[in-house]
Amino acid sequence: MKASVTKGLGQGFVVEDIDLADPVGHEVRVQVQASGLCHSDLSVATFIGGEFPVVLGHEVAGVVTETGPQVTQVKVGDHVVGSLIQYCGSCVNCLSGRTHICLRPEATLRTPDEPSRLSWNGAPVAQGMGLGGFAQEALVHENQLAVIPEEMPWAPAALIGCGVLTGAGAVLNSADVRQGDTVVVIGAGGVGMNAVSGARIAGAGTIIVTDIEDAKLERAKAFGATHVINSREIDPVEAARDITGQGADHVFDFVGARPVTAQGMQMLGKGGGLYLIGISGTDAGIDVSAMTALSNSQKVQGVYMGSSHLKRDIPFYASMYLQGRMNLDDLVSREIGLADIDAGYESLKDGTTARVVITDLS
Repeated sequence: MKASVTKGLGQGFVVEDIDLADPVGHEVRVQVQASGLCHSDLSVATFIGGEFPVVLGHEVAGVVTETGPQVTQVKVGDHVVGSLIQYCGSCVNCLSGRTHICLRPEATLRTPDEPSRLSWNGAPVAQGMGLGGFAQEALVHENQLAVIPEEMPWAPAALIGCGVLTGAGAVLNSADVRQGDTVVVIGAGGVGMNAVSGARIAGAGTIIVTDIEDAKLERAKAFGATHVINSREIDPVEAARDITGQGADHVFDFVGARPVTAQGMQMLGKGGGLYLIGISGTDAGIDVSAMTALSNSQKVQGVYMGSSHLKRDIPFYASMYLQGRMNLDDLVSREIGLADIDAGYESLKDGTTARVVITDLS
């Protein structure tokens, strides 16, 4: 099959012919129909590093073409979405429903003494996050796949596996936003827009979005923002507190820069929560006054993958989309081919581009 292979740090994405093993155990072979470009994969390819060569891509949607002998949760012909959440299903966290913080995620992978799922010229190729979606096919543990309705379009479906789970999940699962609550979303990128969608589904009374680009703020209105603030032009803390009156119930930081996170804390009202999702540098974080947090009963919480259970949440978001209750179409700014990943990531530097999705796998 054809796959986009990253051979080393800063070496970009190059299409090669590689081999895909037959499924064993709980593995599922998926014919990829769409694969989203997420900044996490670009970070691995440019400065984080890891095992090379590697096939990255962790926002995957496709059709099941073959299953291993122990597979019970999907069948050939199913339309599925993959997620980077890897869970064993048997540890104490999984058994309590917290699959996003599984204690044995490696149980979804082959052991070191087993043949690699991917190989190139006879040598093993690493598989990014257990998915390897920048390819014509993927071999994935069934625990990383959720079945979606066949009428769900491929491009928006792919985005559910990471960006939607993270953004909407932060609101609906991590914060448990309730009807009438006041929400502030810091950062109007693709993941932030899913938080806006989540707040709308939850029935939030006020949804404020802050960013430094007017084009992104204008787009936020199409997702359900009731107020927008250009934080380059006015003080976002003062503006948010003017809108809310008493401060926000929930603030979601998708930027992760220390000064911005501090602003998020200042926007909170009594009993409010600040949720940390984005990280823009090694100094990301916040200094919290214990006295202020205690006297105002405020909390700061890190959020991984929207505290999601992929088997429950992916079908739910697909259903919301098909009912017209969740805007995913406006997330898909460009559709590209497998050979155009470098150019696709370059286009994401433009503030008018929300997300880019590979839909031409030929």
